[in-house]
Amino acid sequence: MPVAVRRRRPLALPALMAALLMAGLLGLAGCSEEAPPPGAASAPEQSVLVLAGRLRDNDLVGFARDAIPPGLHPAMAEAWRNGHTRWPLEELPFDHRIPGMLATLSEPGAEKRLQRDFDRQFANAHGEIRSAARSLGLFGVKYLESDRSLTPDERHHAVQLVAAFSAWGERARLGDPKRARATIARLGLAARRTHLTSEAAFREAGMDESLRRLGPMWAALKDTLRSYDLDLDESFGGMQATLVERDGDRAWVRMRYPLAGKTIDTTVAVERIDGHWYLSDFVRHARAAAAAQRPPAVVPGPATGPQSTTPPAATAPAPPPA
Repeated sequence: MPVAVRRRRPLALPALMAALLMAGLLGLAGCSEEAPPPGAASAPEQSVLVLAGRLRDNDLVGFARDAIPPGLHPAMAEAWRNGHTRWPLEELPFDHRIPGMLATLSEPGAEKRLQRDFDRQFANAHGEIRSAARSLGLFGVKYLESDRSLTPDERHHAVQLVAAFSAWGERARLGDPKRARATIARLGLAARRTHLTSEAAFREAGMDESLRRLGPMWAALKDTLRSYDLDLDESFGGMQATLVERDGDRAWVRMRYPLAGKTIDTTVAVERIDGHWYLSDFVRHARAAAAAQRPPAVVPGPATGPQSTTPPAATAPAPPPA
């Protein structure tokens, strides 16, 4: 079924920022000082660095292009147009909230309304926000640890990120009215410029055009985080990617990078397809999204004749032995 359109009440700034923050980082790879050129993932480690380079450069179109084999792109573009997927946004938590957040920020008078909500509920409430950040961090870690839809690698990475963001939220002074005013203005302007304020707009624009329009929004988000003492580009630049093990067309890469005063340390599975290396989880998710829009397999019978079956989604490789 197409992605459902939901009406959402406007989000107050801390809730909005929390959603954007988690969407911006969970599941993303790290970066190096000099990202390889497009399609250069000829070694397992580069599959991580290429994607992170696209994120550092605010190139979401390039991210989608380099994250999966070229043969998958037509199916993903069709699934996007039909409303069956929002990949690669689906690699991010809160992906289903992105159209609603853009609509909220783009509404006439949104800045005044959001600032009024912020002043009433959160202005200078530093103690309450610190407590909420701590509680949400504990809840988030518990939830992720029990989420069986994640692979072990995804879960291990996500738990570390939630803990790092929770600690950052406790000290980031998200209740500062002056910074809130600048944040609302910056994100509101960026949201209006996307012209992506509904699911219909996402479908009409298509995958590549939607991602192109979202690039400046991602840049505005990074600028906002920098104003709250969280520099994502600095985190990307401190990335270290090393090969742990390789077995034919499968390999495991260790990623270590600083984030909000913590060191994130995780291992990701990668695989080689047609001579290039890709993150296995991304490929698996994209194949599943492409397959979801196809009709279910039908057992051939006299009345219907033979029909093709949907190929199974790829499974993520097992982690390397300890």
